[in-house]
Amino acid sequence: MNVDEETFEEQVVVEPWIEKGGVQWSTDTNLKVREVAKSMNALKARFITITAYEMAGDTGFRLEYHWDLGGKLLGFPIQVTGHTIESIYDLCEAVDWIEREIHEGFAIDFVGREYEPLLLRQGDTPGVNLREEVK
Repeated sequence: MNVDEETFEEQVVVEPWIEKGGVQWSTDTNLKVREVAKSMNALKARFITITAYEMAGDTGFRLEYHWDLGGKLLGFPIQVTGHTIESIYDLCEAVDWIEREIHEGFAIDFVGREYEPLLLRQGDTPGVNLREEVK
């Protein structure tokens, strides 16, 4: 990593990291997405993507924010208990497309941003990945 470990831990999280699948995953369960984005920006990290999962039993969603810091892949899992989370679009314009896709596919609202017309299915409503197919 191009940044010294102490500075990194002070700016991002102090919890230990777990390596899995080539990604260093934060174990901090109290992460705030905007704080992570601000820290990543301060460290000149590059945003990669967000992966979204619906949790079992209608308990919410898990959003995994992926960043590259000097060739080291970092993962920040964020639990969403409802259908809203703060947008980081104003901090990192690269999230535009993926926030919009997650909004459409999972009906998660990214608070603090406006949406252009739907990307995936014109005229459809958010949450297309959550609807059962009619046979």
